[in-house]
Amino acid sequence: MEFKNLHYQDTPLVIANVWDVPSAKTAESLNFQAIGTSSSAIATLLGYQDGEEIEFSELEYIIKRIKSSTKLPLSVDLESGYSRNPIEIAQHIKKLSNLGVVGINIEDSIVEPARTLLNAEKFSQVISKITEILQKENIKVFLNVRTDTFLLGHPNSVEETKKRIKLYENAGANGIFIPCIEQETDIKEIVNFTNLPINVMCMPNLPNFDTLNKLGVKRISMGNFLFDKMYNQLKDITEEIINKKSFKPIF
Repeated sequence: MEFKNLHYQDTPLVIANVWDVPSAKTAESLNFQAIGTSSSAIATLLGYQDGEEIEFSELEYIIKRIKSSTKLPLSVDLESGYSRNPIEIAQHIKKLSNLGVVGINIEDSIVEPARTLLNAEKFSQVISKITEILQKENIKVFLNVRTDTFLLGHPNSVEETKKRIKLYENAGANGIFIPCIEQETDIKEIVNFTNLPINVMCMPNLPNFDTLNKLGVKRISMGNFLFDKMYNQLKDITEEIINKKSFKPIF
């Protein structure tokens, strides 16, 4: 099934967020339908802060290694595009497409040095230009546009999200990603506002998958939470080894 069609199934597409070859292979062994990278996890893995500190060439190399290890459809977290220039962003997407990537996430905030929302109208123009270039070059990549209204705690998060969805939809977005949305009423209102598939992310108070399905959510992501949990466990086990002066905690 084509990656785009996975967003229109009877049940939501649950994406395993990966950061390297072993995590991608684990997702494939568990029969996930698709995988997506976590920019935060990859940045941490390479010793960077999240927010485009990593060079695009470094990201490209990791994507090449991940894609060579799995047959699963792969979507890449492109942050804000690793450029503010839509022509350069489109070239980045083209390079990823040439590696076999079938989708990208692009977000409407940047970290300079604190994360802030970009102007919605200007960002929608960037999306429009990107989609125009991709269509001209016949590059078929699912454009999942992330809005950080909830992540950044916008005071009118629902209304601001709806405003941005309409702009991004008109600019050619294929899907909308809203990290940090949790309340059922907010999710329902936004799902009912657009025909685009809505993507939510792992959060402490996010409803379970059955409830999200009933609310009309079409894509569920894990973000960097699994990565963080794994490394917290690494710390705990290593500390136990030191305290017990034994390798028994591993086994």
